[in-house]
Formats: sequence, structure tokens, C-alpha cells
Amino acid sequence: MATPADYQTTAAERLISVAIQCTWLLWLLGGLYIAGPAMAWILAAMAAVTLYLAPGDATSWRPPPPHPVIFIWLLAMLAMLVILIVGHLLNELGTAKTIKSSIGWAKGWALLALFPLAGALLPVRPEVIYRAVCRLGLQTLILIPLFLVAPFVGLPGQLYVSPLKIVGGSGPEYFAVILYTLEPGTGVPRWQFFAPWSPAAGMIAVVHILCALEEKQLGWKIIGVSAGLLIALLCQSRLALVALAIVWPVSFGVSRLRQPWTWFTAAPAILLLGLLSPQIQGLMEQAIQRFTSARADSSRVRAALGRIAIERWQNEAPWFGHGIVENGPHLVEYMPIGSHHSWYGLLFVKGLLGAIALAVPLAASFWMAGRLALYQPVGRVALAMLLLLTLYSFGENLEILSYLYWPALVIVGIAARQAAWRRLEATGGRAEEGAPAPHRQGELTVAEDSVERQ
Repeated sequence: MATPADYQTTAAERLISVAIQCTWLLWLLGGLYIAGPAMAWILAAMAAVTLYLAPGDATSWRPPPPHPVIFIWLLAMLAMLVILIVGHLLNELGTAKTIKSSIGWAKGWALLALFPLAGALLPVRPEVIYRAVCRLGLQTLILIPLFLVAPFVGLPGQLYVSPLKIVGGSGPEYFAVILYTLEPGTGVPRWQFFAPWSPAAGMIAVVHILCALEEKQLGWKIIGVSAGLLIALLCQSRLALVALAIVWPVSFGVSRLRQPWTWFTAAPAILLLGLLSPQIQGLMEQAIQRFTSARADSSRVRAALGRIAIERWQNEAPWFGHGIVENGPHLVEYMPIGSHHSWYGLLFVKGLLGAIALAVPLAASFWMAGRLALYQPVGRVALAMLLLLTLYSFGENLEILSYLYWPALVIVGIAARQAAWRRLEATGGRAEEGAPAPHRQGELTVAEDSVERQ
């Protein structure tokens, strides 16, 4: 039976939980774009204080030494800043643009390192994030009827743009309160909810579904998964549907690789796939064709943006990139070059070194989460989040949306903390001889409904 101590939540947990549950309120205020970076730097400051005070804490309550993957993320994102500055110098963009781009780095790429750092050092249980996401899902289910009827009762698509836009950002869409949009050409309503555009809403929906699937209480799980599925379907994002079909099954399969039945099941399946490979290849080509033609104009613009980014990167700035984003020609409706693809965008703005700075920590995180997934559920969730980020890196800009999917980054950090504990125990450096594992920092006992009081 759970004791009162089991129900205690830490300051970091309360902050994260409240921030997630205030998503709709922040959206109404136009403050989501500001809240994400603010959360990252506040949690990072709390993590730094925790690390500074750790030597004075009891041994059993100290956080483990950060996993190497956390250092890799920090170094890689710092490298992004250095590459950005060098790129500005080489392209003679001036001091003002360099300062503005550095502030943009602090609101974008830096978050990919700060949130995992916070998850790795602060006592945050993943169950708190799962429950907060489900509570947000309940709010979503209550609000969805309003979004659905809005285009049919004459409500305007965009209600207003928050005055918080004066803080600065990539565009007004990050501060706009939009009920729906209409597909150009067809006039069919499309919903983006609290995201700046519809495909981004699909990405966040999959993050929330992956969290809700880990919720222990069936009622909350159903609410969280239902809300995520509705957002994924109503935003009409093709990539979200692909992610739903791939991410969780793959991460689940990896987490079961230590069990014999997985191999006995996989062996005949792989043999069958080999025998039917020509037919499967044909079906895949048809699926890709349908996927592309489902929104042909969007696919054409994305392809053109990619071709322009690659050509200009190779010919003009292969190592450090162009330093800043540039709008494309009329052919791509003046959209920023590389804006629909993280890798094309990185190659154009930060060159080959920028792409490497993202690829290395992603690969290291996959190795960490994949190994941990064999033993602990949070490793499987982190692996699913990394698969999702990688998949979306080919269809979205990971930097610009980090203020929305940050719970996924915190979970990656929590997985790194668990992996660090495993490394410590494997080398004989257990936190305290004889100390039960739940008493270690960040490992408070979690009863089935221990987050009910939040």
C-alpha cells in the first residue's frame, strides 16, 4: 500500500505537470512559443543547482553522473552555436543578425540538449508526464466539438494574434489563435489545434499517444489515447498516420528482443517477407505514390525546397552553410528553403557540420535507449520518441517545434538517467550499499495511482 511519502511530487515534477496541463491556456494567451524555451532554461538551471549541491546530499539521494549521451547532446548543440557564428562571419551577415540568430538558437536547438539534461538530473518520474498528458487529453476532448463546428457555423478561422508577438518569433503563426484552416483548392476544413500548422499537430498528437499508452489507469489511458488519435486524424497529417503505424510497434519489438518468443515469431515472418519481397516492393511503391499524390501541391513544394537547398548547399556553402534562412522563389510559394526538412534545412543554414551535430547525438541516444528498452519500459518510450523525432526530421524542422514536443525530450533524459544507474551498478558503484533502489534520487516509489493528487 502506498505511503504518504509515495504521493509526494518534486518541484520539477509539479512544474512539468502544470506546464503540460496549461497548454490550452497558454495557446489562448499566445504564450506557448515563449513557455517552451522558458521551461527549458528554468529546468536546466534547476538541474545545474542540483548538480552543484549534490556533493552535500546523502549518497543515496545524489543523482547519478550524467550519462555520456547527455554530454554529447550538450556538446553537439554548443557546436550548433559555434557553427552558426562562423557561418555568419563567413557570409558577412553582421553583428545584429548574429545576435538575433543566437537568440533563435537559445529558443530552438538549445532545447534539444537542455530538456534531456533536466530529465537526467532532476527527480522526475515519467508517470507524472504520462498523467499530465492524459489530463491535457481530457481538456482536448472537451474543446474538440468547438473546433469541429467552427467552420460550419461561420466562426472565423483565425480569432486573433496575441500581442505577445512583440517578444519575437519566426512568424505570427506561432502566436495566432486559429480554430481551423481551409485547404487551398478544395476548401475542406483542416485543424491544427495548438500547433502552428497541421502537420506539427500530428507530430504532437503522436507524442501524446505514446505517453498515454504508458498510463497505468485504464480510464486516463483511454482519454489520453482518444484525444491524441482525434488530433492526429483531424489535422489530416499523412506523416502522423505513418508514425502511428511504425513507431510504437518497432519500439515494442526492440524491447522484446531478449525474449525467445520474439525470435521464434520473427524468423518465419522474415522468411515470408523475403519470399514475397517483389510483391511487397510493388505495394510500397503504390503506397508512396498514393502518399505523395494525397496532397500533390504540398509534396511538389517540399520536393522543390529540398532540391534548392541541396543545390545551393553544395555549390555555395558546404561546411558552415549560409548562416540564416532564406525564402525560396515563387516556385515554392516563397517558403523558407529547407523549412520542411530538418536535414535539408541544416545543410542549407549550417552546412555539413550542422547536420553532423544533429546526427551524432541522435545516433548515441538510439544506442542508449535501444539497450535500456531491453530492460526498462522508459527505455522503450524513449526509443519510440527518438524514432518519432527521426521520422519527423524528414518532414518537419525539429528545431522550430521543440517548444511543443519537449515532453519527449524530458523522457529521453529520464531514460539516460536510468541508463546511468545501470552503468553505475554494473561497475560496482551502487549509490549506497544496502540502499533500496527506490530511495535513490529520482526513483521515488511509484504506486499505481501515485500521481492522482497532482
